[in-house]
Amino acid sequence: MAGTDQLSAVFSALADPTRRAIIAELAERDATVTELTAPLSISMPAVSRHLKVLQRAALISRSRSGKWRASHLEAAPLREAADWIERYRRFWDSSLTRLDAHLAAMRTAGPAPDRTVDDPRGLA
Repeated sequence: MAGTDQLSAVFSALADPTRRAIIAELAERDATVTELTAPLSISMPAVSRHLKVLQRAALISRSRSGKWRASHLEAAPLREAADWIERYRRFWDSSLTRLDAHLAAMRTAGPAPDRTVDDPRGLA
């Protein structure tokens, strides 16, 4: 994959809803272009172009058996993307936990002192 890293290629491939639909279908079973085209409202050549993008991102592999060419989901790149996202989920969970603790401390401390209306700096 010249010029781009694997994770960028995976996220770029997954950015398209048609490619995500293809991935979802391939998560259930291997399928040919004809089988993948059936539920979609696009042409076989368009599906083939989407498959090439998915293949360049290493999200699928394609095999030939006689005249049939089936696509197969390759889950390892999805695992790498999920692991990358997981780091940030933990960050947000931790941030929200700290915010919850701060808000709880503020509630138990009672209301903040009133500021005077005459002096906007609260200095009376």
